[in-house]
Amino acid sequence: MAHLKQQFKDALSSIEPSDDKTNAPEAHRLVRDALEADAKLTEYGVSPVLIGSYKRNVSIKRIKDVDVFVRLPDMPSDVTSKDILDKFFAVLHAEFGTDSDGHRRTKRQDRSLQVSFPEYDLYVDAVPARPHWDGETWEIPQKGDENEWVRTNPEGLTSLSSEMNAAHDGYYVPTVKLLRQTRRAQLGKKKPGGFFFELATYQAFASGAVSGSDQAEYYVSALTKVSKILENFVTYGIGVNDPTLAGATIHIRASDEELEAARTRFADAAISADDALAQEDEGKAALAFQKLLGKNGDDKTVFPMPPGFNEDGSKRASAILAGARVVPAGTRTFG
Repeated sequence: MAHLKQQFKDALSSIEPSDDKTNAPEAHRLVRDALEADAKLTEYGVSPVLIGSYKRNVSIKRIKDVDVFVRLPDMPSDVTSKDILDKFFAVLHAEFGTDSDGHRRTKRQDRSLQVSFPEYDLYVDAVPARPHWDGETWEIPQKGDENEWVRTNPEGLTSLSSEMNAAHDGYYVPTVKLLRQTRRAQLGKKKPGGFFFELATYQAFASGAVSGSDQAEYYVSALTKVSKILENFVTYGIGVNDPTLAGATIHIRASDEELEAARTRFADAAISADDALAQEDEGKAALAFQKLLGKNGDDKTVFPMPPGFNEDGSKRASAILAGARVVPAGTRTFG
């Protein structure tokens, strides 16, 4: 079997965010500082916290957006979702204004305000939140009328992700990263997005169907289970669980064509990954994993070939591998 441990390690390094690790916290800080400086929001008890894939350490190169969850525990109940989004826009637009091309840096979305940071090539989404009646979870604006809210618990997902990673000896987080990278390679900018695949991966782990003794086995095991979850979602309408809210499932925006394409691509990917793991030929196995994981945010191939193999997976005829007992004859000598 081709476990290719070093190649999986290199692949994970290839998709790890680089400069974004510095830029993302700085952009988050600037948005947080602007909101915390406003007198009315201070009256509402403003308390921003970083959430999202970056916070959960499952983001991959490149990070394009960072989510800031802005808790407002003391906001009066008569403040509507439209009111608070209007307030956020006023505060953030006053602070960040326009970019060098004269475009507003603050953009209103259905449930958040997006602030662009052209110098970092990323966005910060600021999401206002009021307490849910249970005192443990939160509500955020929802697309709809002027006072529509939806329950959420993003900080709970951060805790659950850490617990799942610890329960699997540190394999959960890198497996999520590899599944997100597979989604990017197989679907490009089409939906479902990375969050769907992250929660499908969490569900797969929580079901007990994902296991392994190294990263290759975890990746193939998770990909197989996630492809089945996707199949059930698309074919039978069985939702993907929100592990932070009992009985709740997540909502996504994807067309029927996008869902069918995702189902087909991931079903094929699961078969390809399983075949690759069973391969005795490391070159053929690496080539298959290379196709599954594609290129990173810097347009570089994620999964490298093992030493002694060409980029097409064939073995180099004259390769001298570390530890080789026989060295091909030649005109040059060593020493």
